Amino acid sequence: MSNTVDTGKRRFLTAAASVVGGAGAAAVAVPFVSSMLPSAKARAAGAPVEADISKLEVGQRITIEWRGKPVWVFRRSPETITALDSQNDKLLDPNSDMTSQQPDYAKNKARSIRDEVMVVVGICTHLGCSPTYRPELAPEDLGPDWKGGFFCPCHGSRFDLAGRVFQGVPAPSNLVVPPYYFQGDNRIIIGEDAQGAA
Repeated sequence: MSNTVDTGKRRFLTAAASVVGGAGAAAVAVPFVSSMLPSAKARAAGAPVEADISKLEVGQRITIEWRGKPVWVFRRSPETITALDSQNDKLLDPNSDMTSQQPDYAKNKARSIRDEVMVVVGICTHLGCSPTYRPELAPEDLGPDWKGGFFCPCHGSRFDLAGRVFQGVPAPSNLVVPPYYFQGDNRIIIGEDAQGAA
């Protein structure tokens, strides 16, 4: 019987035990770490987005993506804002009484915080098509009473320049105004209001 120690075998067994122990620790740690990550629902909700509107001219529209949806920001003229009241008798919900369509601070004639700047989700409330922006007055294809707005080419729904739906079209409600607030004169945060509510 020999009293010599086989150091090579000892190193091999130590390394093998370390590898197996490390793999076991990783197998335990992965589910634990994964449980601390945001859920799929939280990731899908999306974070607020910021938009610079310093160069946004009257009549111009920009599109920002929030939660995978197009959000339109456009600047209205004083004449456009004044004309909003003239179509109330043709609108399904002229006073924006369906409260789920906009935050409380946008439940007004212009459906916005500042009358001249409109923020609205660019998805038709009928079947989810994207309406076209038609700011021109009385185009031939939309008729002499058209004072600007949005026209959905999928099924003919019409919305005014406050995103309010006209009567007698397939869309059942106004376009959605997302939560938003102004950060200074020329920046908009879309996806939460000034109190941080989404």
